[in-house]
Amino acid sequence: QAQLLESGGGVVQAGGSLRLSCAASGRTFSGYAMGWFRQAPWKEREFVAATVWSGASTYYADSVKGRFTMSRDNSKNTVYLQMNSLRPEDTAVYYCGAGQRYSGAFPSGYEYWGQGAQVTVSS
Repeated sequence: QAQLLESGGGVVQAGGSLRLSCAASGRTFSGYAMGWFRQAPWKEREFVAATVWSGASTYYADSVKGRFTMSRDNSKNTVYLQMNSLRPEDTAVYYCGAGQRYSGAFPSGYEYWGQGAQVTVSS
């Protein structure tokens, strides 16, 4: 059964950095578009970043542009989200998703989701 598993979350002070990983198992996701979303308490799931199957093109939400970098290593069936200059408003559960077609900021287009990783940024 195909699964996505996020890791690397934690507690960090404002201005700090974290790197999230999303490891796929059960099938190869090298041909899939991948995305990162986040959800803060009492808020809807919010788009963060998405990349096409090759990683050649990546799209970011305005709120994270210039601070976050999404990458993927298809040989390891893993995608990453490097988060720098973190702010308290980045506090959320971060989810990775995978879809056969590039869906960008639209979560309904993703077929697989991980269980989420908590990121907490203290001021």
